[in-house]
Amino acid sequence: MQQHFRIFEAWRLMAALLIMTWHFLRYAPPGHEAVSASLYRLMPLMEMFFMISGFLIMLRYGDVLRFERNGYMRFIIRRIARFYPLYLVTLAFFAVVALAVHFGLVHTDSPERYSFGALIPNILLIQAWGVTDTLTYNYVAWSMSAEWFCYLLLPVIVTAYRVAGKTGLAVVALLSIAALEWAVAAGLIPFPSWLRADTWGAYRAFADFAMGALVAIAARDSRWRLMSHAPAWICFGLSVAAMAMLLSSYMIVGLLGLSLFLAAVAERNNPDGSRFLAPLHPVGKVSLGIYLIHPVIEAILFAIVWRKLVEPLGVVDFYTFWLLPMLTVIAVALASERWFETPLANLIGAWAKRRYPPTGQVGSEKVAVQPGAA
Repeated sequence: MQQHFRIFEAWRLMAALLIMTWHFLRYAPPGHEAVSASLYRLMPLMEMFFMISGFLIMLRYGDVLRFERNGYMRFIIRRIARFYPLYLVTLAFFAVVALAVHFGLVHTDSPERYSFGALIPNILLIQAWGVTDTLTYNYVAWSMSAEWFCYLLLPVIVTAYRVAGKTGLAVVALLSIAALEWAVAAGLIPFPSWLRADTWGAYRAFADFAMGALVAIAARDSRWRLMSHAPAWICFGLSVAAMAMLLSSYMIVGLLGLSLFLAAVAERNNPDGSRFLAPLHPVGKVSLGIYLIHPVIEAILFAIVWRKLVEPLGVVDFYTFWLLPMLTVIAVALASERWFETPLANLIGAWAKRRYPPTGQVGSEKVAVQPGAA
């Protein structure tokens, strides 16, 4: 049975809600600027998303990809089934907005966001590979493009682990960071720091993904009997403080990686220690949905309902109204997960298992596949 990491789920939910809050504040009246600036400093929390992804993927699929003949194909199909249908729906929504902008039915201060030339890269999930100059359509979905890049290159990480163990994973992570630093210094990646790259976010994500994979193996192999969950929370708090104070990128990334390690070891040794987080699970498991859906709700309830209808009337203040979009995003994400994403992912996953059965070989020996590994 796969272990459920409640702390990771809680951290991802917190990050998704903070990002949504920051985006929604763009519609707030004057006076929000200091809060918005403070929240923007926490954007390196995106590194945590990619690290956790690398951690979970390596822990759950690393051996499958190493030993099963069909493991990689089933992995890729299952990953697509997990996020692409919802991603495509949100992209379709903004494609309709693009048509409305093109025909003059809707005004926007950012027409480049709806360039038809960027539509194909968005469909192909390559918009975060350095092929566009700005975020387009569902602007937060650059991270899905980055994740897709990491999934495609997962064999690099698995091969490095197979050849040189944890040292191989460390080498991949360090080389990725060195390449990012060189690309920023050379002006190839047009951002002051690779932690801020988004249209080039695939390469930033891969470095984080590799670090997460390294942490997964280190935590799995650790014999440390750490029982307390407090060190993980303290370390995570220190990483947030480092972001708020604009400290070194390497300090932030290091603290995030250490937080993951401490949380994983503590959860393994004392799973009941995070039981207080269990009530968050129904919402925590849809953090990806919250992240992808909130720009759609933003466009409807803020750009149209608030700006065109409610704000001119002055019948309710912004901070009362914004509870409606926040709750709507969560409700839509819950409904999407239950009635759209999960049923469709299960159907596609079942087809993948039939099409690419979970068998493989190590030398001439068949490998038994653990239940749930598919």
